[in-house]
Amino acid sequence: MKNTFGNSVSLTIFGESHGEFIGAVIDGLAPGITVDENFISSQLALRRPYGKTGTKRIEADAFKTVSGVFQGKTTGTPVCILIPNENTRSSDYSLSAYIPRPGHADFTANKKYHGFEDYRGGGHFSGRITAALTAAGAIAISALRNKGILIGTHIARCAKINDRKFKNLEEDIALVNSLRFAALDEDKGKKMQDAIKQAAKEGDSVGGILETAVTGLPAGLGEPWFDSVESLLSHALFSIPAVKGIQFSNAFSKIDLPGSKYNDPFILNSGRVETATNNNAGINGGITNGMPIIFECAVKPTPSIFREQKSVDLMQMKETELKIEGRHDPAVIHRARVVVDSVTALVICDLLAQRFGTDYLGE
Repeated sequence: MKNTFGNSVSLTIFGESHGEFIGAVIDGLAPGITVDENFISSQLALRRPYGKTGTKRIEADAFKTVSGVFQGKTTGTPVCILIPNENTRSSDYSLSAYIPRPGHADFTANKKYHGFEDYRGGGHFSGRITAALTAAGAIAISALRNKGILIGTHIARCAKINDRKFKNLEEDIALVNSLRFAALDEDKGKKMQDAIKQAAKEGDSVGGILETAVTGLPAGLGEPWFDSVESLLSHALFSIPAVKGIQFSNAFSKIDLPGSKYNDPFILNSGRVETATNNNAGINGGITNGMPIIFECAVKPTPSIFREQKSVDLMQMKETELKIEGRHDPAVIHRARVVVDSVTALVICDLLAQRFGTDYLGE
């Protein structure tokens, strides 16, 4: 029952959706990294629901850093962040104790923890826990930015509506990081939001695809085989609730290309070795080659919908119909984008610390 990820820089998350607190412990961070509480707050705001595109459960996320930070800098000891849960309505989940919601972890949690799990709001499996990931990731994002490494994610597809692709990466990363709804094409972004609102009216939900770019990475990060960059990123990203698929640089759509077109020829650019194309998403043999890392995450439609669905009463062991109550998102993809950035940043911090030593991330 492990809730820790990472080697040189590790993250532990804890808490439940309706418990008193959720939180994160980051261990292995170099001393001297700036902890900007305003930036952490702004990142948490990007994850927070708003308007008719999100749940009416809106938490203030009044986080508190209780260890590992002194005078605005990391001390080198474990950083612990606590976030209180204040806007809970546990009575909405009384049925979940014995009638599992389709698409949720209610049934598997019951089997895993023998009925002792906290089922309220999904308990430890809730997307609420991603607030802790986001707070921790904000520190990692800041540390990477000081090293010239930038991360940005946009909503590449939602409700069958496609955003434009990344073009000028650094400009586009700056753009999406300034937007609450991270679509590169403003028109397409409005259509996506309209589709999410329509799904809400119909008591349904929608999903989509997030595309992430990472620039400024040095060549040589990662290990061959089991700790490849793709392996570690995929491992961590699949831990985000609702992520059901990952591909690097549109691999599935490009896989029919012959090797002569799929390979990335090496070139010299102002004395620096680069590749003319980036079909391998900045990674060869599991190791970064210095080009941008590009990947996509498939985010499933939110499983909490206001339609009657089939389930099983685990107490009476008979089939039944379930119509859930409560406050739920018609889509989470626009909120998940900052969580993907956060998890990506934490993995990269770990890779850099393994390659160059834990002090590398210090200022």
